[in-house]
Amino acid sequence: MKNAIAATVKSAPRETLNLRIPAAERGLIDRAAKSSGKTRTDFILSAARRAAEEELLDRTIFVVSPATYTKFVAMLDAPPEPNERLRRTMQTMPPWSDA
Repeated sequence: MKNAIAATVKSAPRETLNLRIPAAERGLIDRAAKSSGKTRTDFILSAARRAAEEELLDRTIFVVSPATYTKFVAMLDAPPEPNERLRRTMQTMPPWSDA
C-alpha cells in the first residue's frame, strides 16, 4: 500500500507548502536530509507522510464478530508453537557474545 501511495504522490503535480521554522531546526533537518542522501523537501515529505500514516493507522478500528474476537484473543494468549526455525535461532550464539 505504501508503494501505491508513494507512486500516486510522485505522479501527481506538486503544490507549494510554506513553513516557518527556527534556524536551528532547519539546520537539524538539513543535516539529517544530507546524511540520508535526500533533499530537504524529500526528507520532510517522507517524514511527514510516515507520521501521517502512523497517525491514521493508530485510529483504525476493526469491527469483528464476537466469535472472531474470541478466536483472535485465544491466538494471542496461546504460547508460540516450537518449530525448527525457532530452535535454530535459540541455539545460535549472538554476534555480540564473547563465546
